[in-house]
Amino acid sequence: MHFAGHANGERLFMASLDQIIDDFTFLDDWEDRYRYVIELGKALPDLAEEKRTSENKVMGCASQVWLVTHTSGDPDNPIMNFEGDSDAHIVRGLVAIVLATYSGKPASEIAALDAFEIFSKIGLVENLSSQRSNGLRSMVKRIREEAQVRAAA
Repeated sequence: MHFAGHANGERLFMASLDQIIDDFTFLDDWEDRYRYVIELGKALPDLAEEKRTSENKVMGCASQVWLVTHTSGDPDNPIMNFEGDSDAHIVRGLVAIVLATYSGKPASEIAALDAFEIFSKIGLVENLSSQRSNGLRSMVKRIREEAQVRAAA
């Protein structure tokens, strides 16, 4: 599935970041939050096999994680949309949350937005293993670095 050209393409298959934050606030039990993250991952479209390349692989994740970037619009500050996947259920849910946070925004906004801070505030990070937390940080770092390059181009 290619999102470039779709207005708010990420909203077609998953909750918005605002919805996710509201749901996390409502779910105060970590087991419920854990199940919710897995459900978000189940709603994430599978990434095509030909996109599961070493170039698209996110380094620093214990599980296999792939991220694909699409840009459209103004070349000096393009709108960025992302596809992603993982071979682990909970990580796939984390990928879905990262995509909800960043997809459909201009590169300059993405570069300035530290989603890891948001995730910490809503209690997403506190019960993750250090490996998963580091993997989440690696996804955020890669997306922001790509955005910084594109916003500065």
